[in-house]
Amino acid sequence: MRLKTKVHFPVAHSVRNDHSDSHASRGARGRLDRQAKLLLLVNGLFVAANALSGTFVNVYLWKMKNEFHPIAYFALTTHLTGACTFWLAGKWVKQHNKMNCLRLGVAVSALFYLLVLLLGPKAVESVLLLGVVQGMAGGFFWLAFNVVYFEITDRDNRDWFNGWSGLLGSFAGMIAPWISGFLITRMQDAAGYRLIFAISLAIFLVGVIVSFFLKKRKAQGEYEWLFFFRSLKEHRHWAWAGAALAAQGLREGLFAFIIGLLVYISTKSEMSLGNYSLVTSAIGLFSFMAAGKWLKPRYRNLGMFIGSAAIVSAILFFFWKVDLTTLLLFGISVALFYPMFSIPMTSTVYDLIGRDEESVKNRVEYVVLREFSLNAGRILGVIIFLIVISVSTTPGTLNWLMLGVGSSPLLAWFCMRNLFKNPQLNKQKPVFQDNE
Repeated sequence: MRLKTKVHFPVAHSVRNDHSDSHASRGARGRLDRQAKLLLLVNGLFVAANALSGTFVNVYLWKMKNEFHPIAYFALTTHLTGACTFWLAGKWVKQHNKMNCLRLGVAVSALFYLLVLLLGPKAVESVLLLGVVQGMAGGFFWLAFNVVYFEITDRDNRDWFNGWSGLLGSFAGMIAPWISGFLITRMQDAAGYRLIFAISLAIFLVGVIVSFFLKKRKAQGEYEWLFFFRSLKEHRHWAWAGAALAAQGLREGLFAFIIGLLVYISTKSEMSLGNYSLVTSAIGLFSFMAAGKWLKPRYRNLGMFIGSAAIVSAILFFFWKVDLTTLLLFGISVALFYPMFSIPMTSTVYDLIGRDEESVKNRVEYVVLREFSLNAGRILGVIIFLIVISVSTTPGTLNWLMLGVGSSPLLAWFCMRNLFKNPQLNKQKPVFQDNE
């Protein structure tokens, strides 16, 4: 959740035309042009609306049944549908209108919260339906967003853009859940949840409106349905990147919902969960800002290793005791070091997409490959969780489960270091110029 200045757009060496107005507007080093700012705004609204209510959807489902299984099935369905949506929508994004795909993602997110409002207490009986809608929303939005993000960034500014994106995500994650927790605890449970779901619905509708100020972007080429399978098989760099992304997703699949649930289960208070998000996201805000500024490409290998080791080590707090104190220690540690893990990871994968003209032409397929790999890891993480809780849900079992699954960032770093040390990738010239 999926929870984020100075930008330089160098002139490309190829893949360009004579329409250079947009480049004149953003040619000065250290500035974001209007389209980049609008893209960040749409992303901020999307993340804020999800932070407002998404943090509490799992709590909402938990309070109805006090079981992990419905929440895990909701997450599993979301990731499965998201992966399928990425693959199927790839043709639309590459050959037709990617901006309409982005708008549809925001609109379907609004539909998700409308369904939660309409279902009310019956939502726990409809987790598969809700997971499908949530997966479609994320698939449509993030596919279009990631393709456009690639088109307006390059190797020199990608870390900085990611830092801003993470900063906005952290700010939303800091304020929105606290507001939700405050409203829920000040109102009767059902009324409070209905209100925050309705506010999220409204924010998504605003996001749709803002998205119409983003320019329509040119379609290019034919979509290759099985491109990602071929790339993983034939290109060693993408095999390593795919493995690293799957390892990243493995952790995300479990930790995206289990930590918030543990905070609520430990405190029985939505306000405590809001306060937890406020503290950890406030720290994450400054961490993303610092990492975006100081974590240069030459430091990615060391930075990602330190970030990976730190967020894995933070899990050891739970072997002492799982309560609000240890959860806060864990959350603060992750907030401090997660940007060092995620920014090098994200930026390097997109550098790989932009390594030559042929790769740029297949950027949609590579974004699909990226998301397929992430979702494969997330799906595996949730499946492992379902298998384990079918045997035992004791605190000790859950601790070892979190340590085992949560150690995957070190595996991600091990895979990515082959790319960090690759001289061809590190010395590449930008080959894509955004001409729309």
